Amino acid sequence: MIALSGVRKRYGAVAALDGVSMTVEPAEIFGLLGPNGAGKSTLVRIATTLTRADAGTCRVAGHDVTREADAVKRLIGVVFQESNLDPELTVAETLAIHGRLHRVPDRAARVARMLQQVELEAWQHRLGRELSGGVKRRLAIARALLPDPAVLFLDEPSTGLDPQIRRQLWDLIRQARRAGRTVLLTTHYIEEAAALCDRVGILRQGRLVAVDTPAALTARVGPFVVDWVGPDGRLVQHMAATREAAIERARTLEGTCTIRRTHLENVFLQLTGERIACS
Repeated sequence: MIALSGVRKRYGAVAALDGVSMTVEPAEIFGLLGPNGAGKSTLVRIATTLTRADAGTCRVAGHDVTREADAVKRLIGVVFQESNLDPELTVAETLAIHGRLHRVPDRAARVARMLQQVELEAWQHRLGRELSGGVKRRLAIARALLPDPAVLFLDEPSTGLDPQIRRQLWDLIRQARRAGRTVLLTTHYIEEAAALCDRVGILRQGRLVAVDTPAALTARVGPFVVDWVGPDGRLVQHMAATREAAIERARTLEGTCTIRRTHLENVFLQLTGERIACS
């Protein structure tokens, strides 16, 4: 459903994307995981026709994003990291106007169903400037879903939201996939990628350093990790292939040790040498 081949993009001396190739399958939730500045948002902007790549190709549902931009736009819904809602429109007006711009059939009925689906009926007469961050994010997702897109792009959809609101958004994203939509989301939250994504791509400094299921990625570095607090107070992590090996490793270390299951943070740290948020 989404295919990139050798995509490159530079901003001056900075390589935002450096030869990225990847595919996203139909009805898949694919997560791009990486720290700020890794190239996640640039990839989304290229795939949604807003930015031109310097080299390489990107296709969405078989359409080239440069040569067939109009066809791509008719197939996608996009939620950007920064809110672009009109502060002087009500929730219902925001959806109604978006539906008119996209020529949504049975617009009034569909707006009513969408308000119910995202649980915004109680806010439908509230102005954009009166909404909380979580309600704004749900409205942005509802607006993107209103034209019934085949592909949904979400650029760090839960940044800045508290954990309860974040999980409500996760439910909306899962609903989109159950409806047959392909979802590409960017995130720097480990927990979000592990909970939502069928596959994860790890970006570092514009390069895709790994792509696989969360389970397969964690298996690469070993299913167990020994967290050891050294004499200098610094946390050191040792990976282990079995629980027995982890126990044996812990016995050799002086000080406080904890044995636990590996998660994606450890994968990212092993592949890139950087830490990202665990939300």
